[in-house]
Amino acid sequence: MTPEEILEQPGRALSEAQREKYFSDGFVAVEGIVPPQILTELQQVTVDFQDQSREVVESDSTFDIGPGHSADHPVLRRLKSPDIRHPVYWAFASGLLADVAADLVGPNVVFHHSKLNFKWYDESDAVKWHQDIQFFPHTNYNVLTIGCYLADTTMTNGPLAALPGSHNRDLYDQYDEDGNWIGMLSDEDAAGVDMRQVEYLTGAAGTLTIHNARTLHYSPSSRSDVPRPLLLNCFTSADAKPYTPHPDPTENAYRLVRGEPVRWAHHDPRPCQIPPDWSGGYSSIYAAQTREDQAAAM
Repeated sequence: MTPEEILEQPGRALSEAQREKYFSDGFVAVEGIVPPQILTELQQVTVDFQDQSREVVESDSTFDIGPGHSADHPVLRRLKSPDIRHPVYWAFASGLLADVAADLVGPNVVFHHSKLNFKWYDESDAVKWHQDIQFFPHTNYNVLTIGCYLADTTMTNGPLAALPGSHNRDLYDQYDEDGNWIGMLSDEDAAGVDMRQVEYLTGAAGTLTIHNARTLHYSPSSRSDVPRPLLLNCFTSADAKPYTPHPDPTENAYRLVRGEPVRWAHHDPRPCQIPPDWSGGYSSIYAAQTREDQAAAM
């Protein structure tokens, strides 16, 4: 569906102004939409997982930990696939967030994946400039990620930042000069981003950040010693079909969460870069951008 066709559908969770900003800029921040009880449940479960990560000595299928991680000083970068780790996470994704997604991709919505990223007061916690769709290309670009800040997020603790209108421009090459996947812009391309135009999506706990998979975005390092968690869930329109294997599927991957199944795929004529073959597994964007994956393969 085109943006015009989607906007003709009645809204379920978002205002018309919020929907129009998303289509115009490629992203939008939404405050005051997550009920306080749901937010409290998400925060409590997340603290429990942070405590569990203290017992982990290396990254595994559940936790992605950073350099220097220990029981006394946990450096949890990511809780992988929270949609299958606790019912609270899946209820949130398949409930309110599915309605939000329907407002922006159309009435037929498919769940793709989830992750819970943390900032931990270390320069290596920056997520560099990148676009999402090259990680999991689809036949069209009605693909988005909805983030939910689980703590108040300001310029101090590394908010998501995005470049308005970048979803309507060409996609970037996210391989390096030697043909290695790095999941980010080259230094030269990143230097060309006009930082004067960048919008930082700050907000209180419970604020949603929504960005299209073509939107250029990054997240600066945190300067706070309190970890900042951001719960991320990715959705697609049902007529957006994947070109490549899912990088990290769960039992919920490709599950229809709103609307009806479709029999026709919609194809956007704009090209999309193909990532490496991740059918054998995927680590994280942190490992790709810091080249940990390449070091491990040597």
